[in-house]
Amino acid sequence: MDLNTVETYRVAHSRAELVLAPGERVVAGGTWLFSEPAEPAAEHTGLVDLTAMGWPALEYSDAGLRIGATCTIAELADIPRREGWAAHPLFAQCANALLASWKIWNVATVGGNVCRSYAAAGMVSLCVALDGVAEVWTPDGGGYRVPVADLVTGNGTNNLAPGEVLRALELPAHALRARTAFRKIALAALGRSGAVLTGRVDEDGSAVFTITAATAWPTVLRYPSVPDAATLRAAVDAADGYYDDALGVADWRRAVSGVLLEEIRVELISP
Repeated sequence: MDLNTVETYRVAHSRAELVLAPGERVVAGGTWLFSEPAEPAAEHTGLVDLTAMGWPALEYSDAGLRIGATCTIAELADIPRREGWAAHPLFAQCANALLASWKIWNVATVGGNVCRSYAAAGMVSLCVALDGVAEVWTPDGGGYRVPVADLVTGNGTNNLAPGEVLRALELPAHALRARTAFRKIALAALGRSGAVLTGRVDEDGSAVFTITAATAWPTVLRYPSVPDAATLRAAVDAADGYYDDALGVADWRRAVSGVLLEEIRVELISP
């Protein structure tokens, strides 16, 4: 898609160069930006490229995993399994939940997928499943951290203010060590996800179940231990945000979420 309102393009190498002029917006992989008409197009007159900032794609520490916002989906999907990382399968599972070819994987960024904040954003699913926290840089040189589950506010909307830049996503060690299970459903074999469900049991026995794609914003259900079937189903039915579009109606999304989360619950309690 030609962006015929864009008049300038520059590459940022430092944080100071990320201060945006009126009409500028940041871009990394650009796989969404260059595939759809800008909305509203007239406001986008300049692009600032993040890919020369030199941010490491993946950083390991005792605290967990830090993912640079410019890390590609391909790099994350191919992350090597580290000792104790029982949650490792989720990386490839959530990447494969995206409606995207391997060519897109090698250009699209993890941060871009989170910032686009579509309900079916597979990197949002991953971060929410593993208690991911976003590090955000503010235009005044400051910054803040916010759970990804709270950053995303709707199907294509989030809490990022103008000029703010997502710097990294942090996944804590306790979540990476957890046992996990995953389910996805779509109306077509190669269609966009209609519902993405995950479950996680931490070493202390606490349980986290998430619904994405089926709800306009992430739904996170937390329990001190794995709940019984009735408790989980009641929470799924009561959740807000199920929506209608061409790829599924709200009642279907609610129903399949209940069925698939029950499958996950049974998987997680099985020996």
